Amino acid sequence: MVTINGVTGPQFTISTKGYEDRQYQYASTSYETENRIKPGLIVYPKDKSEIAKTILYAKSQKVAVAIRTGGHQYSGASSTIAPNIQIDLKKAFRGPDDRQIFKTENQTFVRTSVSWPLGDFNKFLGDNKIFIPHGQCQNVHLGGHVQSGGWGQLGRSFGLFGDHVVSIEIVDHEGNFKEVTTQNDPDLFFALMGGSPGNLGVITHFTVKVHRDEDYVGSRGLKSIFLYKPKILKRLLDQLVEMSDDENFPGNYDFCVSVLSSANKLLDWFPEADGEMRKENPEIFGEDGVPLWPRSIIVYAQWVPLNKGDKPDMTWFDRIKEDSLFNLPSEVKPMSELTSQWIFRNVREFDHPYIKSTQVTNSKTLAADGWVDWMVERLDGIIKPQANRLWISAQFQNFGGKNSAFTKNAGNGTSHSFRDSTICATVDCFYGKGHKQSAEDWHDINALEGLGPKGKFCKEDKRVLWGSYGEYDLDKVWNCYFDDREKYEKLKKIRASADPDGVFTPNSFSVKRD
Repeated sequence: MVTINGVTGPQFTISTKGYEDRQYQYASTSYETENRIKPGLIVYPKDKSEIAKTILYAKSQKVAVAIRTGGHQYSGASSTIAPNIQIDLKKAFRGPDDRQIFKTENQTFVRTSVSWPLGDFNKFLGDNKIFIPHGQCQNVHLGGHVQSGGWGQLGRSFGLFGDHVVSIEIVDHEGNFKEVTTQNDPDLFFALMGGSPGNLGVITHFTVKVHRDEDYVGSRGLKSIFLYKPKILKRLLDQLVEMSDDENFPGNYDFCVSVLSSANKLLDWFPEADGEMRKENPEIFGEDGVPLWPRSIIVYAQWVPLNKGDKPDMTWFDRIKEDSLFNLPSEVKPMSELTSQWIFRNVREFDHPYIKSTQVTNSKTLAADGWVDWMVERLDGIIKPQANRLWISAQFQNFGGKNSAFTKNAGNGTSHSFRDSTICATVDCFYGKGHKQSAEDWHDINALEGLGPKGKFCKEDKRVLWGSYGEYDLDKVWNCYFDDREKYEKLKKIRASADPDGVFTPNSFSVKRD
């Protein structure tokens, strides 16, 4: 495939030296046998005009473009195959004008590009004593994150990252530069925020309303490590379910429980543990000083004053940290400092391919349905054996209740689905060579027993766009990702208008154009 005239940024064809490294995405090792991640040309445009040239060139050749900022989409949907083109924006917009703060009397806004990773963006906000809800992985970039919601630790207290967007700057299918808001194009804004990421235009920048530390004085968080034991995991998940089953639980609290098999990179989850843990538990670090982390449970818990006079229930924190190996104490800290504590500081949990699974549920009867006992038993079946060549990375987080911002933000002009969700559960199984079938079998039993009319977790199969898995033709499983047929039909019509020629349809994980 030839390169594009007028584009000065680097370009790599399949035969170009360095192509393989630039083709790689988070999902690459998990889909090596599938024709999913091999674009005919990879383009690194330097500015909006070069994005426009790439789009117009693709249209002239009757091929599509896939847009990538970080490349972390679990199914590889931010990539494509030849002869289609990969547009990579990871470093396109990193200048001083690509991240700016501006203020009104009572509000603060940040205009940012899509090219910043979450870790850098979080530090920028913290340096300016402002914050916003966002995800935990530092190498996830803002482009895909904002379009798929930006789920994260502050979900109950402040909602989604995408809930805070006030304007979006795109390059459209004709190469035009447009700013999209709820006022000037409510349908396109609706679709861009939660509809079909990467399939409606190339987002280059967006503006978000952020929160100020000074407005939430008294916030506090707890970060704890536990050596994995089924009874400890059960106790923590029981406390999580108490929250999710209680429709009236205060919106001030956020709670997330993660479970990791042995050989995990725990210091990437909990870098603060290095100094104190090295003193108190030197056996974990071995003779060479490299930590040999055993099976672990990590908890992030947070409280924030949302209204004048709000006070935390400290017994809630005390219950969580019982039997912990190490804690960052639940002391008062600015919110911008707390958000930095929730950052995971590596690219992936284990250096192996995976079978991914992320579901949400709207159940308020998880305790009565026996979900906790069932989930602990399912996880223990993989975590406990020492040499099964399977590794678990699981995470469970509250989002629901009538006081949750995630719930209350429904109908705010975005299309993010399943706002009645109570818990989001990610249960990923990484596998060694020759053990893929074992991971798939384990996942299939989870789905069989956990989902459906008699399911322990959810009576319907509800998923999230950022954590997609399984069927790659989105039109065949639209009901797993969107609230109802009416919403999906609306998104199809908007897609047809925004992408009439299919230049933004690089693969089948796209809302169908109608």
